[in-house]
Amino acid sequence: MRIDQPPDPDYEVVGIGYIGLADPHAREGISILRANDGREFHMRAFSGEVAGFISAYAAGEEVPVPSIYRMIQEICEMSGLVLVKVKIYESGEALRANLYFKGRSEIILRNYRASDALALAACHGVPILVRSTLLLDMKAD
Repeated sequence: MRIDQPPDPDYEVVGIGYIGLADPHAREGISILRANDGREFHMRAFSGEVAGFISAYAAGEEVPVPSIYRMIQEICEMSGLVLVKVKIYESGEALRANLYFKGRSEIILRNYRASDALALAACHGVPILVRSTLLLDMKAD
């Protein structure tokens, strides 16, 4: 599988429609990812801290990058790689993601936490793809 292959028909490009907190104690994050046709995917059960970073990045705010994301950024800079897209999918009961990097070589990091992938995508402004089967039509009949 190559990064520059034609788009996978099982995935849709989505944008971050909403990011916030699911509880009053700011422990659990929630996001609503929206496809161009209005279908949505509601993602939750990730840390409130990560939700805060995603929200700031999506709003274009300058915030300190957490050390793990900074480490990825530094490795990419030293290796001549850039993040080009993330794909979010279900793996058993959990949401996982693949991160696609391109540069002097192509690297696909597989089966990482979807919330971290979403944060990195928001930080770097790259496309977010969600498996089509996860998207639901939220329009009232």
